[in-house]
Amino acid sequence: MTRLDYTTPVTTLRGEDTDLSAYEGQVLLIVNTASKCGLTPQFEGLEGLHGELADQGLSVLGFPSDSFRQELDEGDAIAEFCQINYGVSFPMFSKIAVNGKDTHPLFVQLKDAAPGALGTKAVKWNFTKFLVDRNGTIVKRFAPRTLPAEIKAEIQALL
Repeated sequence: MTRLDYTTPVTTLRGEDTDLSAYEGQVLLIVNTASKCGLTPQFEGLEGLHGELADQGLSVLGFPSDSFRQELDEGDAIAEFCQINYGVSFPMFSKIAVNGKDTHPLFVQLKDAAPGALGTKAVKWNFTKFLVDRNGTIVKRFAPRTLPAEIKAEIQALL
């Protein structure tokens, strides 16, 4: 089992450079998101998980991606869209690539550790979800159409 590198650099939607060290010891649900996708209503379910399970040690981390050409251009526009339309309060990060030569190092790790169907590494679509346990082990990948509520029991088992 592959462990997450918490020193991987990330940037918040507000443009602050940081890493994932603040999330060590927590169960993570890392999701590539998009504001203009048919699956965008999953923000509601992700926010529900965050609201219900954050105090038990879950952190939902959203990584907007335009890899499928369905994300807004600016960080502020993404933040506003997520807050106004879905009340998103979980951490959101700057827009990244999840596939191709410019794939963000975080998603390189996630895809290598938890391949998709038939062992494919590529992220199939927006709202692919990766589950990481408290020890940093990248446990599982969930398909884009898997609703957040459908993975609640698996998250709770790790909390």
